[in-house]
Amino acid sequence: MAPYKRKSPEEILYSIYKLHRGRLKIIIGSVSGSGKTYHMLEEGKLLKQQGIDVVISAVSTMGRSETVQQLADLERIPSIHWWQGSKEQKDLPLETIIERNPEVVLVDGLAHRNRDGARFPTRLEDIRYLMDNGISIITTINVYELGGVGEIIFQMTGIRSEETVPLNTLELADEVRLIDVSPETILKRIDEGILGDQAHPAMSRRGNLGVLRELSLRLVAEGVNESLEKHREAEGLTGPSGATERILVSSQYHWNGSLYVRRGQQIAKRLNGDLRVVTFVLPNRKLTKDQQTFKRSIMKLVDRVEGKFEELPLDHIRQLPSVLVRYATQNNVTRIVMGHSKKSRWQEKWQGSIANQVLRKTRNIDVFLMADRVQQDGERILPVKSQSDSSEEPFHRLTRQELERKIETIRRGTFKVYIGAAPGVGKTYKMLQEGNLLLNRGIDVVIGLLETHGRKETQAQIGGLPLIPRARIPYQSTQLEEMDTEAIISRHPEVVLVDELAHTNVPGSQSGKRYEDVIRLLENGISVITTVNVQHLESLNDAVAQLTGVRVRETVPDAILKMAGEVELIDVTPQMLQERMREGKIYASDKVNQALESFFKLGNLIALRELALREIADDVDERLEAWDRDTSLRGPWSRREVIFVCVDLGPQAERLIRRGFRIAHRLKAEWYVNYVHCGAPLMDDEQKRLETLRHLTERLGGKMETAEAGSSGNFHEHLLSRINEVHTTQLIIGQSRRAVWQSFFKESFVHFLLRNARHMDMLIVADLRKC
Repeated sequence: MAPYKRKSPEEILYSIYKLHRGRLKIIIGSVSGSGKTYHMLEEGKLLKQQGIDVVISAVSTMGRSETVQQLADLERIPSIHWWQGSKEQKDLPLETIIERNPEVVLVDGLAHRNRDGARFPTRLEDIRYLMDNGISIITTINVYELGGVGEIIFQMTGIRSEETVPLNTLELADEVRLIDVSPETILKRIDEGILGDQAHPAMSRRGNLGVLRELSLRLVAEGVNESLEKHREAEGLTGPSGATERILVSSQYHWNGSLYVRRGQQIAKRLNGDLRVVTFVLPNRKLTKDQQTFKRSIMKLVDRVEGKFEELPLDHIRQLPSVLVRYATQNNVTRIVMGHSKKSRWQEKWQGSIANQVLRKTRNIDVFLMADRVQQDGERILPVKSQSDSSEEPFHRLTRQELERKIETIRRGTFKVYIGAAPGVGKTYKMLQEGNLLLNRGIDVVIGLLETHGRKETQAQIGGLPLIPRARIPYQSTQLEEMDTEAIISRHPEVVLVDELAHTNVPGSQSGKRYEDVIRLLENGISVITTVNVQHLESLNDAVAQLTGVRVRETVPDAILKMAGEVELIDVTPQMLQERMREGKIYASDKVNQALESFFKLGNLIALRELALREIADDVDERLEAWDRDTSLRGPWSRREVIFVCVDLGPQAERLIRRGFRIAHRLKAEWYVNYVHCGAPLMDDEQKRLETLRHLTERLGGKMETAEAGSSGNFHEHLLSRINEVHTTQLIIGQSRRAVWQSFFKESFVHFLLRNARHMDMLIVADLRKC
């Protein structure tokens, strides 16, 4: 709404109604036993400590000791008990609650159906009634209890809930919090009898638990994305946020139009992005019979792949690049998918090409030019089903080297990572909590490195965990402390807790980074539980900088996350996180205002939360694929991909390398990074820059190739030869930094490739410095 526009009477009444109405917070989990009730009660106790009037009713602890302990000090309003067959049910005593009139009610089972004769047939209606009476609610639900998602889950896992709520129920909530638990943790709880004997048999299958977990992560991420879009709109921000992909396909009413749509859909699915398809028509020109047929075909295909289709009018074909880029900007598109130009160099100079003009006009949008494979290879559709990489013959006798590798794997410690969207979400708290649970079960657990940052709640969780003293390392004129890796190896516990995985060690330490210390501990047979924030993942460095304006300096290679047997996300809503900040539970009071106005701004926290949810959902999907399941939500990629990244020594090189890694990783592709030097020998600073890029490539698991070319002409030809030699299917380059008039007299490298590499897909990555 415009700031000076007068509100209508209806809008004023609705605003007053919202002031009196209670708030709704929904805690969602992938399965029963994920810890929803535990965390709901924990939040209730924290609210009570703040002086809020909190009661509980119709809460089911299932006799789980850790959950029962959370009931202490919370007032209970007795629920109405009744039996459905042999199963006891609990309904809310609405009138008693209204009479008691607490500020907050904690209640389990949002999808619960009430007994016959109750005031309302469902708990959801009970909750709405209480909220209309000014009472706030915190409640719980499982992902398979959401209508619309339930049918997908049943098809993939065989699990179906008898009681559900409409899918849009999550939109009613002021806050939605996800309790993320790995399949390994749930299976452990089942084995230990913590979940009782009421779990569905299909819940004991790791792949099913993975599917439920990924759906939960993606569902909450979608909701977070909507709130991020609303926040950015309210702040007057334009363009893509950087937290999610939005793919735009520019198609035409031609037989190959469906190929563009399918390619765009493949990209959107693998990158977990939205898909839009546009075509362009001249209003004064009627479609031919063939074009009408192709239009119907494309519209059906877009509908089938759950994309959005629009037809855009043009007064003249020369307007197409401007209209396309304007539409992409207005709809926060991150990547435009279109075809290569088929014009010669001189035709492009005198007549222009759509691809070149789109590249000139785009600012922070990548452009993906799709190869004409029909002309090159006679390909149309490639329905190749991905197959398992496992080709090991079961009767093959292991060689000595193979035997040693397998024994080394068996001896290696297990690795678990708690990841969060930002500092203060509770990663260290959760790590210590798990350490104490293991200690109580007789496991030898120690704290290797702990950073409480003075948080009392975190310090209280240390309990009986023994702490390994830190090593003191001389640095310049002082003594600094680091984790004593040698002392831990000498002590050789079963499990060690290590905080802040991305930390850089003091110069002079045996290892440069803490994650290298962790690798040593694992290699010595010691299991490690550690913590890290999503912004420290190397390949997300550019996305985080785009989202927050902050360039994170301490990073860990993505491969470290892939090494982990378990990765669990600690999800906290931005509102909760900002509240913790104001209460001084994250930083000292003198730093609170500065943090809330910079990194901890609401928009940053929403965006980082979405990034974390999507990243862990991708991690779950990778594991599902590794378990040889056909239920990977992103679907199989249809062909062998080879990614080739071209870099120079400019400031965009790191971004290109990270982008190449993320695409190659998601497509299970080989990837190359190539730098070709021509001219005078490299200066010392240039050589240092090249080594920095080589180190980044190797940290991400790639290999950097370097070559010499005598002249700029040879440089172009040399690189194209190498690109073809490795059978590249997708080329990644940065946008040309030359002015338009310069490229008229001398062809840029980008334009050379646009003209000579039309047989392969090409991704031209936006130069964000232009924005």
